[in-house]
Amino acid sequence: MRRAAAIYQWRMQSRLPLSVALITLNEEANLPRCLESIRPLAAEIVVVDSGSTDRTEEIARHADAVFVSQTWQGFTRQKNSVLERCTQPWVLCLDADEAVSPELATAIRQVLAGKTAANGFRLNRRTSYLGDWIWHAWYPEWCLRLVRRETARWTGADPHPHLLVTGDTEKLEGDLLHYSYANLQSHFERNIRYARTSADSLAQAGQRCRWYHLAISPWLALGKRLVLKQGFRDGWRGWVIAYSAFLGVLAKYAFLFEKQVQARHDRQVTRTPPANKSPGPKSSEPA
Repeated sequence: MRRAAAIYQWRMQSRLPLSVALITLNEEANLPRCLESIRPLAAEIVVVDSGSTDRTEEIARHADAVFVSQTWQGFTRQKNSVLERCTQPWVLCLDADEAVSPELATAIRQVLAGKTAANGFRLNRRTSYLGDWIWHAWYPEWCLRLVRRETARWTGADPHPHLLVTGDTEKLEGDLLHYSYANLQSHFERNIRYARTSADSLAQAGQRCRWYHLAISPWLALGKRLVLKQGFRDGWRGWVIAYSAFLGVLAKYAFLFEKQVQARHDRQVTRTPPANKSPGPKSSEPA
């Protein structure tokens, strides 16, 4: 008993002044890998869940995480909610399908064990896609994820908010490992779902779909992944990623255009006056 208590105390003392912030929904397949990669580092793990029906809560509590169930509020507000619940000076913001590589864990431990003037650190995310690592189409991908809690805030439109910090940021060695999609179907389904969410965000911001958004923007997205990022060097996976980028941008602006057409139709219906009723036959008066 004393030995177990001593081991637990040693582990807690070896952990950093670091909270890990996670939002989840039915992540029992991904969460164990994520938690295993950060448990030796973090003094605190905070999970805000939006109604999981699988073993997500059980897995999180088994890892001694603070688990909070909360109605889905959108990506930006949900991520800020979990950030605000963290209590340590530093916060590592992760998705459940991500994991910290041993090299990155070493870099985090070194920088937080010392003194740094930076208020945030960018991590290079490397994605595993359909059985292999992607070294070009989605790499390098520098993401601000490690921040001083009091200087950081999630901002931007759903479904792709980003972290902002006041002050300087630096880059860390080692990769943040991203286990993205189980298969092509999950990739394309999320593509369409996120495209619709993006269209909603654009419409709320008052942006409109122009002809070039449908005719040109999808090809620019494809060219970025395939040519500028040299996705062709990833083989057939690079081509699939490039064309999925094409599909995502096309769907986003098609959904936005659909909203414009529907709004125009609704305005016309509202402005159209009701048709005048034809007068009935006049009654003849007696002479």
